[in-house]
Amino acid sequence: MAPNFAWWEAFPTVLWRIGGRYALFAGLAFLLFYVWKRSAWSSHKIQPRFPGKNDLRREVFYSSLTILIFAAVVTVVMFHPQVRAWTQLMDLPNQRGWLYYFLIFPVLLFLHDAYFYWAHRLMHLPWLYKRVHRVHHQSTNPSPWAAYSFHPWEALVEVGILPLFVMGLPLHKSHVVLFFLFMIVYNVYGHLGYELYPASFVKSKWGSWVNTSRHHNLHHARFQGNYGLYFLIWDRWMGTLKTAPETPVSKP
Repeated sequence: MAPNFAWWEAFPTVLWRIGGRYALFAGLAFLLFYVWKRSAWSSHKIQPRFPGKNDLRREVFYSSLTILIFAAVVTVVMFHPQVRAWTQLMDLPNQRGWLYYFLIFPVLLFLHDAYFYWAHRLMHLPWLYKRVHRVHHQSTNPSPWAAYSFHPWEALVEVGILPLFVMGLPLHKSHVVLFFLFMIVYNVYGHLGYELYPASFVKSKWGSWVNTSRHHNLHHARFQGNYGLYFLIWDRWMGTLKTAPETPVSKP
């Protein structure tokens, strides 16, 4: 890194990477499921109808705001010298051994799932729901573009997991990159509007603990239950698991 490098100069690169991943995965999913194979794969569509153009524009608009906020927070946490000093970021990926490098990934997923579940439950408190979380729930029948469609305050909560991770755990920057990569891929899948997992997997011993696109789509249709991100662990423990559609609520 050049000696005259200023931490804020990293912002365009971070913005490009986060925005590029969103555009790539949400865009490919949309083209594949909503354009090219829309008719051929209609049997996998969770809700028969498709979101309207206004829904898509709103999802892209709020996702764009989220990307800006994510990029700003990532830039400060990862590059600001005074903030970075508080982190446990490692200089080398194998600084604690390759076993640690790989085994920390499932730990991050479980921790993030717990963080997301309780933050999500908080967002459903009436005061916060009306002023913040309602933006996301305007997508009652979400598309892949809804993956980052959050109110700016909720976007800050979502990216809040990053400082907790890098300040609480020894991580390498590649952990952060791969974590955000997996997060956007699974977020796009969760808002896909199509179920990709076969019924046999969902009913299996291990699959019954996985949060599928159908589970999250039901959350958008009902505005309650299924608060987890990757797994159904907390939903099962807390009695908030919804598996069958009920009479849909008319307004978010």
